[in-house]
Amino acid sequence: MEPCPEDADEPLPPEAQHVLFRPADFFKRIDPDSLFPKPAPLELDLGCGEGAFLVEMATRHPDRNFLAVERLLGRVHRVCKLVHRRGLTNVRILRIENSYLVEHMLPHGSVSAASILFPDPWPKRYHHPRRLIQPPFLRALHQALATGGELRIKTDDQPYFLWMEKAFAQVPELKRVDWPDAGQFPVTNFERRFLDQGLPIYRAKLLKR
Repeated sequence: MEPCPEDADEPLPPEAQHVLFRPADFFKRIDPDSLFPKPAPLELDLGCGEGAFLVEMATRHPDRNFLAVERLLGRVHRVCKLVHRRGLTNVRILRIENSYLVEHMLPHGSVSAASILFPDPWPKRYHHPRRLIQPPFLRALHQALATGGELRIKTDDQPYFLWMEKAFAQVPELKRVDWPDAGQFPVTNFERRFLDQGLPIYRAKLLKR
């Protein structure tokens, strides 16, 4: 069987190795400040994909640190090389499941903001338990967020967004707020394709009370 192109193992050159975060112990909570050259507010990009949003955010905000998560190895390596080419020192990427990082590896109150952009909608009913946005995950993310920290979510899938809204209602510790000016954030390559077709994007911003 041919490997999936998205998961193809493109060799990671030595000069880009520093971008990849390999925890010494996956059973201990990490010290985010130790991952970067200088302490700064920590932002998460949960499912960074091709890295367009991540790299643009890190470029715009050198006063923030960014920890990205991606499951597919090929994407991880490509993002590492992109970050290295852009000369960014405030980005690290970890290959792991989003839920495991949030629930078991992040210190409570350590995250200033988290972005979840176009997560897999798992549209078939019997796959719904695989969806990332579930009340237990949101409660774990609430613990990881600092007071006033924000969660930003975008999707092109309306049925999934309706599912998300039901999950939000079960976690009152996260307060839904207006997000009138989403244009202040970079657009992912995936989002651009939908915008070019005139398709709607559904978005939500929540704050830790």
